[in-house]
Order: sequence, then C-alpha cells, then structure tokens
Amino acid sequence: MEGDAGDPGEKRGGVRTWKLTLEYDGSRYSGWQEQKNARTIQGEIRKAAEDFFGVQVEIQGAGRTDAGVHATAQVAHLRAPTLKKLHPDAILHQLNDRLPADIAVLSVEEVSPRFHARHDAATRTYAYRISTRKRAFEKRYVWWVKEKLDVPAMARAAQMLVGRHDFRCFRAGDPSRPDESTIVEVSSALVELDKDLILFRIEASHFLWRMVRRLVGVLVKLGKGEISMEDYQKLLEARCDPRLNVAAWTAPASGLFLERVYYPDPSDRQRRRR
Repeated sequence: MEGDAGDPGEKRGGVRTWKLTLEYDGSRYSGWQEQKNARTIQGEIRKAAEDFFGVQVEIQGAGRTDAGVHATAQVAHLRAPTLKKLHPDAILHQLNDRLPADIAVLSVEEVSPRFHARHDAATRTYAYRISTRKRAFEKRYVWWVKEKLDVPAMARAAQMLVGRHDFRCFRAGDPSRPDESTIVEVSSALVELDKDLILFRIEASHFLWRMVRRLVGVLVKLGKGEISMEDYQKLLEARCDPRLNVAAWTAPASGLFLERVYYPDPSDRQRRRR
C-alpha cells in the first residue's frame, strides 16, 4: 500500500482510490497533462475510466511528461465515486480494453484515499537513450547522434549532478509554475555505454520543465568537444552565460522515458515518527 497509512478499502463519501502504473508511447500525444483541443495521455485515461465507471473521475499523474516523451512506469491515482468493491484486475482489464494501443495499464492497486500520485512521490527516475547508429525500428525511441562522443567525459559530468544544485540554466520557463524553485536534489545520475546505445539515467526529487532534455543536450555538446568542462561547471553553478545557448541544445523528446516513481513505505514513516 502506498501513501499515508490507512485501510485501502476505506471510503470517503463513497469514493474509492486506486494506484495505476502505466506505460505509454508518447509519440502521438501532446504530453501527459490534459489540454484543450489536444490529445494527451491523461485525457485518454480519463475518457476510458469515465466510460467504465459511468461518472466523472479524478486522474492525477506523478509526473507531467512533455509532448513526445514516453513512460515505462508512470504512476497515477484514480478516484471514482462508487460503492462497489471492484477487483483491481477487473479495472485493469476494462481500462486496457478502452485505451488506445500505445497506452497500457500495467497494474492497479486499491490504496488509501489519502494517496496522491504526485505529492506522495519521493523521487522520479528518467532515462534518456542516445543511439550511436542509425536505427530502422527504434527511431521514435532514441536520439541518433552521428558525431563521435566522448562517453567517459559525459559520465564524469553526469556524476557531478548528484547533490543539491540550482538548475536555473537548464530550465524552460513554465507559465503554469512561474514561481517554482530551481533548486533540485539529485539522488543519482550516470551515463553508461551499452554497445551502440548511450544511456543517461537521473533520479531526483522533482524535475523542472525540460530540465532532463536540456541536461542531455549539454552533455552531448560536452561529448562532442564543443563546450569545455569549465563551461559545464559554470552552468551547474547557475552562472548562465548567453554564449552557452542551452535552450537551442535541448535534446529531442523521442529518447526520453519516465522510468520509475519511488514512494517510501508508509510504515517506515510511521516508525520514524515514534
């Protein structure tokens, strides 16, 4: 059970809450968050859930993936007013039956009504896939970089991300969150080479809008030798330099995946409070 301690079957005014784990190919969507006149992941899930339950429901995701970004383990909560105790497997089947082929519910778990997919998440992990060769079948899921990259230098730079930093130089202006802090706590970050794939993986408390894609773009510039480690260090210290056009270096959405959302065990939290 996730979220605050409590009976998963507990109801508030006949409302039940489920934790959904999902995967999706974001290529055809304008991101996770619902928008007017745009097709989104959240909108498709809401449509499927309301068709099944026959009432309005609440859907909230752990992360707002951008247009074209994918997920292998996005988490969302679903709240629906119902007095019936539905088996999670039945909900999973009914939602998948109604969802498009590029969105899949992996698991459904009834949780405490206090569970919130975004607020209760401790960290999120994103993975970015860079291909060193042309691919016939995976073009939508990688960024093909034709130039030779210095992977060890990129790996050293990735390790420097761990800790608490001001990422203002890597942030795109988010009109929905104009006062959002640019301080982010990064738990881990690494670059690995797996044959002809370069994988960048980063785990943090939260992410600023387009932060991961801009980090990848800067790492690729470093790997090409087009910027120095001193330039990179300056950006990481929030000393934004107009000469370093980070926005123009933003990596394509195609290679980015929301890979994991971590929730602490609520029983551990209860023990720590005692």
